[in-house]
Amino acid sequence: MDKIITVPFGYLLDFLYQLTSNYGVALMIFAVLVQAVMLPISMKSKKSMMKMTRLQPRINAIKEKYANDQQKQQEAIQQLQKEEGASMGCGGCLWSLVPLLILIPLYSVVRQPLTYLLHESPENIGKIIEVLRAQDPSMFTGGAFYDEIVAASNISQYKDVIQAAIPEISARTLEGINFSFVGINLGAQPQLGVFTAAAGWTWANIGAALIPLLSAGSQIVQTIITRRANDSLVTNEKGVQDKEAAKQSQSAKTSNIMMWMMPLLSLWIGFTVPVALSLYWFVGGICRTVEDILLTKRYRKIYDAEDAERLKKAMEQEAIEAEKERLRAEKRAANPDGISENTSKKKLQKQQQQAEDAAKAAAKKEYDAKKGVVVEEEPKKTTLSGISDRPYCKGRAYDPNRYTNTEES
Repeated sequence: MDKIITVPFGYLLDFLYQLTSNYGVALMIFAVLVQAVMLPISMKSKKSMMKMTRLQPRINAIKEKYANDQQKQQEAIQQLQKEEGASMGCGGCLWSLVPLLILIPLYSVVRQPLTYLLHESPENIGKIIEVLRAQDPSMFTGGAFYDEIVAASNISQYKDVIQAAIPEISARTLEGINFSFVGINLGAQPQLGVFTAAAGWTWANIGAALIPLLSAGSQIVQTIITRRANDSLVTNEKGVQDKEAAKQSQSAKTSNIMMWMMPLLSLWIGFTVPVALSLYWFVGGICRTVEDILLTKRYRKIYDAEDAERLKKAMEQEAIEAEKERLRAEKRAANPDGISENTSKKKLQKQQQQAEDAAKAAAKKEYDAKKGVVVEEEPKKTTLSGISDRPYCKGRAYDPNRYTNTEES
């Protein structure tokens, strides 16, 4: 199955290398294009993650409410996720795993240039490595996993010997791949000893060591930016940002661990593999950081609008409940003995509706004031009869001079 991913992307990297005649530039463009291809998947992953993050305080409240009943707890959480359109179960995590499943085969494209750029057969690749190892065993010190990068960078030096051993080999393969990029050999393995006087202070050595350091540093920056964006998304049931819940959320604890574990792991790997892989990770990390910022901004607008609507409804409901309580208090104060009046149900419903409308209007006015929205008040409408409860009681035959004695006047 990995051939479905590696073969097309191998031809893409080969095309970019022939187009630019520079492996470093081709690899950087390749990393950008890979992120562009995976953008739809990244959008799905980001949207799902943001949705689950902002629901975390409400999920925590459900867990506290049904701490002793796991079945009700799961039912309530699933109902909440269904109402909010969030992925249930592991569905939200699935989109986060898909990019990783695609990236792993893509590393093969970078570390196996003889296979995917020069399109050599496994038999010829084995013979090339065998010939080069016989000529200089010291060049293969990074493990068999990266033999193709080492071989591709040294083929041109021993092309006569290789051609004699493999007569059918193509002329392009004998040229090998030029891994030189701004004075750095991307096919070489960086050395930690570069910072000692014995290693020699050359740009080739220093640059090769800086690339994995930059790759690890970019991951720390990416984690910090992502965490701050995620924390700002955590809101309560009213749609108000909940900073305390953000600090205590599982995602915050996970990001604390990942902030240092992943960059340190990347740094360790960077000094055990050819520089080309670290350059690929570095450029890809920058692309993912920019992508994360843009996607957060995009979906933030959508979720902020949802939170604003939730806050507005919560304020309206609070105002309605407050108005109901005020009316009940007035009624209790006016009728301490509890003597009920013979009031029609329709009239009571109308009074209640008028109270709710007034409460909603007050809540909207308060919400607009908080948001800085200036709303012009509409002029009060007057009824024909002057009686608000009976606006049309005059009727068609109403004559204001019916009982006036016109003869005397």
